[in-house]
Amino acid sequence: MKPMRTLVTGATGYVGSRLVASLLGDGHQVAVASRSPERLGDFGWIDDVTPVMLDAADPESISSAFVVAGPIDVVYYLVHGIGQPGYRDADNAAAANVAQAAKDAGVKRIVYLGGFVPEGDELSEHLTSRAEVAEALTIDGGAEVVWLGAAIIIGAGSTSFEMLRAVGDRFLLIPMPPWAHNPLDPISIRDVLYYLVAAADSDRVPAGSYDIRGPETTTYGDLLLTYARVSGKWRGGVPMPDVYMGLVSQVAALFVPVPHALAADLVESLDYPMTASNDGLHGLVDDPPGGAVGIEDAIMLSLSGNRRLPVTQLTDPHHLADTDPDWAGGDVTRIRNLASTVTPSIAHPALGLLCLVPGPVAGWMRTGLDTLIGLAPKGLS
Repeated sequence: MKPMRTLVTGATGYVGSRLVASLLGDGHQVAVASRSPERLGDFGWIDDVTPVMLDAADPESISSAFVVAGPIDVVYYLVHGIGQPGYRDADNAAAANVAQAAKDAGVKRIVYLGGFVPEGDELSEHLTSRAEVAEALTIDGGAEVVWLGAAIIIGAGSTSFEMLRAVGDRFLLIPMPPWAHNPLDPISIRDVLYYLVAAADSDRVPAGSYDIRGPETTTYGDLLLTYARVSGKWRGGVPMPDVYMGLVSQVAALFVPVPHALAADLVESLDYPMTASNDGLHGLVDDPPGGAVGIEDAIMLSLSGNRRLPVTQLTDPHHLADTDPDWAGGDVTRIRNLASTVTPSIAHPALGLLCLVPGPVAGWMRTGLDTLIGLAPKGLS
């Protein structure tokens, strides 16, 4: 694929920050957009990109961003407001604003990363919003849209993986209501990045909707038990009766170290099968080098790099970056980081003993410490 000029919206997010590094690594020119441009300086790629201020809710801000960025071939749309009040309407309006500004700037292609949209008349707010955003990005005479749908993304720092990690670490017996047996097609962050970069190539990938997935289908319950096994923990599943998902989402939000509203919105989507509805980019794009990453390998990679490094210095995109949220990385890592700030350096090697603390105890300790210092996540990070 020839080098392109790309604009990454949502560049400070989990996928966006890693996508910027991947695009630069493949020789593309990259402009990065954020409504909080001061945050862009925290990322390891800042000296190699063109930073622009872009507030997707403000059409004038978007138009100005395209002027500053210069000619753009492909816009990556990674903006979402899930976890915030009224995010569905706000996301639709933001997508329409960006689509219009892209059309005015002569952009040829928008690549959008959304989710799977199962069949059914009554979908969760989150799932419905993902489909509506794709529609809002598609306007007459505007840029062609490539919509990549994905389910759970496995990688340290990913919200869905951090929720999985929290449940697997904190519960000795894992509740298994009926929805825990819904089929699921997870995908590793390495493969997500590979397909996102490939989707920019109009010679290979026509405009349209493509569901991207890993090589294995599982269930959410089996994924939790697989996480426990790979991380060396004994966990058992306990059958549970069906419970109203709205209540489940609110209760679950109290038990995971993810912003409560974000966790609640995501949990409501678990009530649906999350499997690919098409063959994705198969037949259009070669498989990722070495093949797609399987579930166990993706989890193992996600657990192998808990030392936070700049996103451009990660030996693997599954590893934790220093710009990922403070609530990511697991309870033991969080406690160790907090403890290291109040203990002399000579005592730091002893902090490794925290790995011996049982998962549920570490969860209580971590929640208590975060609450004590006022960093327990309540809203979006």
